[in-house]
Amino acid sequence: MKKKLMMSWSTGKDSAWSLHRLMNQDEYDIAGLFCTINKKFARTAMHAVRVELLQEQARQIGLPLDIIEIPYPCTNEQYAEIMQQFVDEITARGVECCAFGDLFLEDIRDYRIKQLSGTGLEPVFPLWGEPTDQLGRNMIAGGLKTVITCVDPKQLDPSFVGREYTEQFLNDLPASVDPCGENGEFHSFVYDAPLFKKPIDVKVTEIVEREGFVFADVERN
Repeated sequence: MKKKLMMSWSTGKDSAWSLHRLMNQDEYDIAGLFCTINKKFARTAMHAVRVELLQEQARQIGLPLDIIEIPYPCTNEQYAEIMQQFVDEITARGVECCAFGDLFLEDIRDYRIKQLSGTGLEPVFPLWGEPTDQLGRNMIAGGLKTVITCVDPKQLDPSFVGREYTEQFLNDLPASVDPCGENGEFHSFVYDAPLFKKPIDVKVTEIVEREGFVFADVERN
């Protein structure tokens, strides 16, 4: 019997490729996506993607979407309370697993495992441990189309924000930057993927610096 699973959705390439991987397995019944958003700005955390684009991704995938609103600013206690309420809701629906797009950061993986410990939810990491240089190229070759929405200028030149995630992008990255941005160097928005019914037509409209990060604002064309 398939396990009922929900995918932690960031709007970016790693969660999209994780979901693509899971959809090609027989072990899981994909029940939906869940994503945290900044309630004040109506955008996803870190990736800073507009909620309407997040919702459009879910429509193109054809899966239900749970939006978890996080206040800004938000204390650790508030965050834990909000997430516990969400866990209670989905376990009541019969969800057995939550999948995450983490690649190699042990502390993040351990945190997720700890947070789900005792909840009855099993953490699943479809891409864990895969070499990120090859993984990035596999995503591109597999049809994932992505625009970079956030860059940490302390780790990567701001000129990379707003660019497409392509072979040329990977070739241009400094050796110090992980090809998948796993250390927080950059974040992305997927506008087309093998699991989409059709691409989302988007454009980059503005580049802004906020709270130490550089963001590309992505809108519908």
